[in-house]
Amino acid sequence: MRTNKFLGRDWIDAEMDYSKEEWETLIDVALDLKRRHALGADHTEILKNKTLFTMFFNQSLRTRSTFAAGIQQLGGFHVDLEPGKTYTPARKGYEIPYQTERISDVARMLNRVGDAIAIRMYGPPAQWIYGFANATMKEFAEFAEIPIINMECDKYHPTQALADLITIKEKFGAFKGIKLTMSWAYSGSIEKPRAVPQSVILASTLMGMDVTLAHPEGFDLDPEVIESCKRNAKATDGSFKITNNFDEGFKGAHVVYPKSWGAKSCFNYTDKSGKITEKQDHVKAEKVNTANKNWCTTEKQMKLTDKHGIYMHCLPADRSQEVMDEVIDGPHSVVIDEAENRLHAHKAIMAMIMGGRL
Repeated sequence: MRTNKFLGRDWIDAEMDYSKEEWETLIDVALDLKRRHALGADHTEILKNKTLFTMFFNQSLRTRSTFAAGIQQLGGFHVDLEPGKTYTPARKGYEIPYQTERISDVARMLNRVGDAIAIRMYGPPAQWIYGFANATMKEFAEFAEIPIINMECDKYHPTQALADLITIKEKFGAFKGIKLTMSWAYSGSIEKPRAVPQSVILASTLMGMDVTLAHPEGFDLDPEVIESCKRNAKATDGSFKITNNFDEGFKGAHVVYPKSWGAKSCFNYTDKSGKITEKQDHVKAEKVNTANKNWCTTEKQMKLTDKHGIYMHCLPADRSQEVMDEVIDGPHSVVIDEAENRLHAHKAIMAMIMGGRL
């Protein structure tokens, strides 16, 4: 009898909780679903009559559209529970009378009437407390038996990472020997989460790629993530290194992924009790951000990469700040392929953890 080891599992810290082999399975499922979609094959039986609830605490284009389209293409239903238009789910101690509802009540109720809950939260809705949004999703998971899907929190963006790996697999056919650089890039906004860069380097090292993390001083990522990348690289015979030199990150890379994220001083940090031990300092964050305006991807930068090198970005990109038009609209850019693959990545995740009939 076949068993689905994905069934009912959460997709929150997927870069940490799912094995290399499980990520490979999801990539294969996504590519199979993409082929079916391209051929116009009807695959509405996969999640027929299943319901996905989504909660977007932050704005979204690609994630919102592809989850909504994806569940419908698989035969299910999408219900958008937009916080603020419904009672906003809140953790204990962060409740507002007649505006919010305790997560335990929300999760237990939705557990009775749906098949999965997908959540996006970071930044202001999470008080800019690093890890608050991730903990919010795990509180949902504590009270709901149905799977919780992380559509981006303040720590991880695993749905994006899966789409990125699918894109790399399509372009290069494999992961071994592929050099990927996740680079910081300048943006006029200092308030951006670490989720994408952390997920990309975790997933890429998990697949055995040769990964470089490039960023100016002051933009360090979570030490736990860095240590996990080192362990991944050792276990998969890949490599992982960090540089503070923009050009060095691009030299010889097959994949460059220059994207802005907030400086370490952009976030609040708490101890285990939830007490803030280190407050965000926007003056300091703005200073270190402005000092690195030269971290912008130009054609000159792309010439440092491998002759078959590609430019990736999760979008939206801050044009003329993170990247110049001639790069993002040029022949090395795969950003629209990458965005399209969000649809197939999300369909694979839902099909596997929601009990789809593949």
